[in-house]
Amino acid sequence: MPLTLTLENLILRLSRGLGVLTAVLFVVMLATVFINVIKRYALNDVSIGMQEMEWHLYAAMFLLGVPYALSAGGHVRVDLIYEKLSAQRKAWIDIAGTVIFLIPFCTLVAYFGVQFTQEAYALGETSGDPGGLPYRWIIKSMIPLSFGFTVISGLGLLLTSVNTLLGHHDHPPLSL
Repeated sequence: MPLTLTLENLILRLSRGLGVLTAVLFVVMLATVFINVIKRYALNDVSIGMQEMEWHLYAAMFLLGVPYALSAGGHVRVDLIYEKLSAQRKAWIDIAGTVIFLIPFCTLVAYFGVQFTQEAYALGETSGDPGGLPYRWIIKSMIPLSFGFTVISGLGLLLTSVNTLLGHHDHPPLSL
């Protein structure tokens, strides 16, 4: 098996793992919302920390779902044109988009996201609401982490396109 296919499969496995983690976060978020609704309407009890936890879980789920969506072909593009193209033309478009837009943008966001997270950690940033969650740096760390994973998934997309051009597979595999 060529090295490019091996690397592509390794990145696809990582992306699938992020998809599974995202699904688990969704179930945890769903349970948190359910518990909050029961507490609020049946027990007349409101917890700021639990409400913030819903948003933190949603943010983590969304941010970690992006690399999976990219690897599964669920990202946004002009499918009306793209779907009618040959596998080779699709590969060239994916290479150009990945190299020109995706990797530079995600690298910048990840880089500045690390500083953003370090600042929150150094300041001991917490929720501004009484009873809110402490350690705001944890959720802020999801930004550089997810954009870093998106760069890795972008490299997987790049490898898939290169493998298509090299004739290693006619139809790029989806991680679904």
